[in-house]
Amino acid sequence: MTIQDFFHDHPKAALAFSGGVDSAYLLYAGLACGADLRPYYVKTQFQPRFEFEDALRLCRELGAEPRVLHLDALCSPDVVRNGADRCYYCKVNIMSSILAAAAQDGYPLLLDGTNASDDAGDRPGMRALKELEILSPLRLCGLTKPEIRRLSREAGLFTWSKPAYACLATRVKTGEPITNERLRAIEESEDFLFSRGYTDFRVRTAGTAALLQFPAEQLERAKQEETEIAGRLGAFFDTITIDPKGRTRGL
Repeated sequence: MTIQDFFHDHPKAALAFSGGVDSAYLLYAGLACGADLRPYYVKTQFQPRFEFEDALRLCRELGAEPRVLHLDALCSPDVVRNGADRCYYCKVNIMSSILAAAAQDGYPLLLDGTNASDDAGDRPGMRALKELEILSPLRLCGLTKPEIRRLSREAGLFTWSKPAYACLATRVKTGEPITNERLRAIEESEDFLFSRGYTDFRVRTAGTAALLQFPAEQLERAKQEETEIAGRLGAFFDTITIDPKGRTRGL
């Protein structure tokens, strides 16, 4: 099945839209196929500001009209307790809110940007997709992440080279409760590092400690600036450590 075949069979649908590489390309492809594809962005405490701004920018560039839904990500005790299944409960909350809004707007079918490179065994959120009967066209059409980046670049989408950016909740050690205060500390810390020119890093937390994980090519610079970084992030954490192994992408 090609993406054209998919949208021929499903010419009207809602899209769970994050502004990342996958959902961005899916929005572009659907519109290019002439589908009535409406993007829905769910804004919670788990998404940093730049992700929201990127999503709105892409919609403007493609001429799509997004519907923004506001959701308290911490309204669910199962999400707050941050167990190994947190992603499942979070996905159910987000997708259920989109399904309800989309149905009101006349879009009974919901799509998401899961691709053929995503391993269902490593993503508990995929269970929610199956239970809620959400379709993943990129996965159904066998499109992998490298192919989606290539196609996005050919289409002129600025998202083609965008690093993967898991939600802020993934920074909190499993089993430790997620709070608004902790999420703000993580986001402000990452905003500071972005402003310094660092990219594709993570600020991971356990208790009052932060572990900073930088890509290998940025690790030496981070070590040289460790005193300055610790001075700024010390407003949020008692202990700041730079992971000497660097960040391994995908882990």
